[in-house]
Amino acid sequence: MLQAHTLKPKHGSKHRAKVVGRGNASGHGTMSTRGGKGQTARSGGSAGLRTKAFKQMMQSVPKLRGFHTQFVKPSEVYLSDLDKHFASGDIVTLATLKAKNIINNTAKQAKVVQTGELKKNLTIQGLLATPGAAAKIKAAGGELK
Repeated sequence: MLQAHTLKPKHGSKHRAKVVGRGNASGHGTMSTRGGKGQTARSGGSAGLRTKAFKQMMQSVPKLRGFHTQFVKPSEVYLSDLDKHFASGDIVTLATLKAKNIINNTAKQAKVVQTGELKKNLTIQGLLATPGAAAKIKAAGGELK
């Protein structure tokens, strides 16, 4: 039966730490896996990335200044598109916009902007809207939920 004291890690997932410098019989004696003699065999002897022209490489990379947001901007939906694709009294949601190919299928959010005219009363549900667009929607008899 499986119990807490019988649990073991998966075979091969645990590794013994390499023990070096404990004589030739250990398999890691003499040079202790450090190769030959010289600077790189000594402690602190490796020059690291400086030997590989790291500074020059960093200077050749263009500077990417500023802040890049992790959030995706909402897709823009024009009032003229809503007027063209929806009938009076329809409910406009993210799903209906995707179904009518007004926005991309991968869009996570949409925002109604003021571009164009709206003459139909539509119910906008679960979408963002600019203040100007919201005013035009309410003036046409629609509502934002």
